[in-house]
Amino acid sequence: MTQRRRPTQVDIARAAGVSQATVSLVVSGGQASGQVAEQTRRAVLDAAARLGYTVNTAARSLKGGRNRMLGLYTFEPVFPVDQRDFYFPFLLDVEEATAAFGYDLLLFSSVGTGERRIYSGGINRLKVADGCVLLGRHIDRADLADLVREDFPFVFVGRRELPGAELSYVAPDYVGATRDMVRRLADAGHRRLAYLRPADHQEPTRDREAGFRAGLADAGLPDQPVHEMPDDAATTATLLTDLLQRWRADGVTALLVEPSEDDQTVAALERVAATAGLRIPEDLSVALLGDPAPSGAPSTASGSTPGTATTPSGRDWTRFTLPREDMGRAAVRLLLEILDADDGPRQLSVACTPVDGDSVGSPR
Repeated sequence: MTQRRRPTQVDIARAAGVSQATVSLVVSGGQASGQVAEQTRRAVLDAAARLGYTVNTAARSLKGGRNRMLGLYTFEPVFPVDQRDFYFPFLLDVEEATAAFGYDLLLFSSVGTGERRIYSGGINRLKVADGCVLLGRHIDRADLADLVREDFPFVFVGRRELPGAELSYVAPDYVGATRDMVRRLADAGHRRLAYLRPADHQEPTRDREAGFRAGLADAGLPDQPVHEMPDDAATTATLLTDLLQRWRADGVTALLVEPSEDDQTVAALERVAATAGLRIPEDLSVALLGDPAPSGAPSTASGSTPGTATTPSGRDWTRFTLPREDMGRAAVRLLLEILDADDGPRQLSVACTPVDGDSVGSPR
């Protein structure tokens, strides 16, 4: 006889017609539950009673109980030096959301000056917190595997994969945003496109490439060239010079670029195009698959209030911007849901925001 699955907060949210975050607020009974309207709170409690939902106190005990502290750990030095920093909105909204839910926030940094590791002497230092939000591009997957084996609750900001395990994360919808950008270029009349991507094979890059190919299929276009950019500036400039000549011969009229961490690809593209006498967007439309790194002017770090994103030339790029604030808040909500429900890993994709700039036009 198959045992009936224990009701989860997802089931309650569906039955009450509210979000999982609202259910988490109500059933936790903490200070933040006062933010929920009485009618909504009653609907959640009634749905929980109908479904026979109970908090899994045994699972809480196995995870070490609650001390109402959440952690924030970064795999690389990402704490901001000013408000233009890429990670600033993530950190700001993780802090604000943690406080709103009635928790304290602990900031973790690694011991020593080498590669950052969660474990020190085989000890998981994050255990002083109930759970942890993880940040960083250059991660240590062995540490993630150890966290999974320990059943330590965590949510990664950004999609991360681990062989043989399913991880909880909040991530930008790079696939959908890149697919929509390809559609936009196709709707503008572009039929020959090219895509520049970093040489790494991290999850964000793979998601963008998947979106690129999905957009081509949606637009009824054949496969288009994908080029990997090297890490050093000199090699990048040489390769771009050769590629521009090839694109001219092949009739490429639009280019999609994944900005690198230091934006050397975008800056080199501007210089090489100017040297070759190519105007953007008159001769070549360029769309960025994300925000370029800020260059002195205030950045569009916020996904909710996108403005201009310029490189040294002062160009305002057509692009999509990442929902950083939304992701920071969502990561905290997801972590608390995991602590409450203990029903397995959870993933959430957050839509990116398209931003009109001056780098895309119709093909000549």
